[in-house]
Amino acid sequence: MKIAIDGPAGAGKSTISKSVAKMLNYIYIDTGAMYRSVGLAAIKAGLDTRSETELQRIINNISIEIKNDEHGQKFFLNGKDVTKEIRKPEVSIAASNVATIPSVRLKLVDIQRKLAEKSSVVMDGRDIGTYVLPNAELKIFLTADVDERARRRYKELIEKKAETNFESVREEILFRDKNDSERDFAPLKQADDAVLLDTTNMSIDEVINKILSLVEEKCNDII
Repeated sequence: MKIAIDGPAGAGKSTISKSVAKMLNYIYIDTGAMYRSVGLAAIKAGLDTRSETELQRIINNISIEIKNDEHGQKFFLNGKDVTKEIRKPEVSIAASNVATIPSVRLKLVDIQRKLAEKSSVVMDGRDIGTYVLPNAELKIFLTADVDERARRRYKELIEKKAETNFESVREEILFRDKNDSERDFAPLKQADDAVLLDTTNMSIDEVINKILSLVEEKCNDII
C-alpha cells in the first residue's frame, strides 16, 4: 500500500508521516530531505540553486542514500552523513529553489518511485499524490494556518538550538509556499482525490489517529 502525504512547509508532514509509518510498519520516505540534500550539494559547489544549467553539472553524479537505524533515518550525500546539516535554514531555501528545476525533480522522482515499488510506504512531499505516486491508495493533503506552521517550525529550530527568530521563519515559509505552488513543473497542490486535513487546531495524536482511521477504511474498501 502507498500513502501519499502532501502539503506546504511546516504543516507537520514529516512528524506525522514518520509516526504513521512506524505504527503501520511501513517504510517512511522523506522526499523533502532528498531535495535538501541536492540543495546542500549545490551550496557546497558554489552553484546558483535556481540555475538548471549549473545544477546539471552535479545532479547526474549525486548519490543520495537513506539508511534506517535505532535513532531513525539518516541521509547520506555522496557517502557523507548530512542528516543534521540539511536542516539548516539556508538549506531549506536552497531545497525549495532546486525543487523548481525539472532535471532535479526527474532524477529524484525516479529514485522515489523505485523505493515505493519495493514495499508499503508512507511518502511525504509537495507533489506525491499528484505526480510521484498518482495511483497511491490513500492521498492526504496536510495543511495549517501560516502562523501556526511558523510557530511549529520556530519551536523545532529553537529546540535544536538554531539561531533564528519567528519573523524570519515565517518569511521563509511564505517564500517556500510561493515557490512551491508557482513552479511550472509538478507544483504544490491538492490532488483531486486527496483528503484535506487542516491541522491548525489539532494535536499530533489527533492527526495520526485520523490518518490511521483513513487507512483502515481504505483497507476495508480494498478487501
